[in-house]
Amino acid sequence: MVAAAETSKSEATDQDSRQEGKYDMRAQSAAYLAEGQAKLATELAAAIEAYRTMKFPDPELAGLATVGSLITLKFNSVESLYFIGPTRGGLELEIEGKSVTVITASSPVGRQLLDKKIGHVLLLGKNMWSLAAIS
Repeated sequence: MVAAAETSKSEATDQDSRQEGKYDMRAQSAAYLAEGQAKLATELAAAIEAYRTMKFPDPELAGLATVGSLITLKFNSVESLYFIGPTRGGLELEIEGKSVTVITASSPVGRQLLDKKIGHVLLLGKNMWSLAAIS
């Protein structure tokens, strides 16, 4: 990602990117792209560091949903798995053939789950889901 940002920066300042007419926006577009890629690279580096240094839940608090918990929600016979991460929610992973969605404590679902125990019921969409497991 850093290399892509550096390449975009080089293109934005390259002699060949000079404006050739009043409607030529190549240099400006390249500069916007470089800025966006640099920002994304910084955000991803911070997210990697947050996950790398994340503390997993204390076994004594294993009954509470917290950052680092794998949560199983159940509605009728349907189960959904969520991992409460420190940042960058929305990622969907497949682990042992099961889909796991990464959420954050500040997300709407995360706010409903944080510090809750097995058996807690929450509204997701139009359905009432129960907190079936925390690991």
